[in-house]
Formats: sequence, structure tokens, C-alpha cells
Amino acid sequence: MALKFLFKGMAVGFCIAAPIGPIGVLCMRRTLANGRLVGLLSGLGAATADAAYGAVAAFGLTAISNFLVHQKSWLGIVGGIFLCFLGIKIFISKPARPSEEKEAVGLIPAYFSTLFLTLTNPTTIISFIAIFAGLGLARTANYLSASSMVAGVFIGSTFWWLILSGGIGFFRSHVDEKWMKTVNRLSGCLIFTFGIYSFWIL
Repeated sequence: MALKFLFKGMAVGFCIAAPIGPIGVLCMRRTLANGRLVGLLSGLGAATADAAYGAVAAFGLTAISNFLVHQKSWLGIVGGIFLCFLGIKIFISKPARPSEEKEAVGLIPAYFSTLFLTLTNPTTIISFIAIFAGLGLARTANYLSASSMVAGVFIGSTFWWLILSGGIGFFRSHVDEKWMKTVNRLSGCLIFTFGIYSFWIL
């Protein structure tokens, strides 16, 4: 029974993470600029937030989910401001030289920045609640099943970020400084646009 919920959670986690949004753009840009590990840790921050919101949905924590849904405007504003700031920062940033790459984005900041961004995205918790309810996975019969499902969400989400950072990492050796400047401009504009859009949908 627990194994069944683990696989279902993996499918849900993968499907939630896979659509390319601001976190995906950020992960791809960081992979190109700083390597696979920084890109992967950026994805792991998002995977951790997915697992946290998956736990809220799986364990039927109604009070917390209701609070988060009711605070979605404030969360959206905070997340939107951070996305706009991040977009501008990336847009004006200069490509890191090989000797400077480790200092360009620290591993811990890479993880916590995407954790914060994903937690401030109110659509994430709404998506989990809707998917779990639609699949009959909400309020599972016991804690083992719920825990297995949450673990599956984290594994599925992590698997996607591993594929994305690994795949983008193959092209890194072919990206020179000129291309990296273009990547910075495009990704900065996209992330800034996602930030503006988050205000639009409030």
C-alpha cells in the first residue's frame, strides 16, 4: 500500500515540477552560469517546497492550507517583488569567469532562494490540493501512506530537476561569454515578466 502511494506521489511531484516557469528558467540559467550542482541545488529548493506543500495536502492539514489560500495575495506580492528583483539582478549581471564561478552563486543561497520563491507561490498549494482531491489522495487512510506520498513528491520533483540541470549542463561547455550575456538578458526578462504576472493574477 505504501509503495503505491510512493509511486503516485512521484508522478504528482514530477508533473508539478515539469512545467517551465520562473524556477525552471532560474535553474537553467544557474546551470549554464555556475554548473550542474548549483542548478540542481536550485531545483532541490523547489522540490523541498513541493514536498512541504504536498505534506499539507496529504495529511489534510486544513487549517494551514486555508491560511495559505487566504494569504495568497500577500504571498503573491512578496514572491512577485522577489522575482522582479531577481530578474533585474540577472539582466544586469556579467557572466562569471571560470575562476569566479563558485563565488557567483553560493550553494546554500541557490537552495534557499528557490525554496523561498516556491513557498511564496500560492498556486503550488492550490495545485496539490486540487490534484490530490481529484485523484482521491487527500486525507489518506494512515500516516504511513501520507508519508510515502510526500516522499514520492520530493523524489519525483527532484528527478525532474536532475534531468533539467543535467541536460542543460551538457551545453555549458559550448556557451561562451557572448552567449552567456544573451542568456542573462533573456532569463532576466523572463523572470521579471513572471514577477509582473504574479501581480496581475492577484
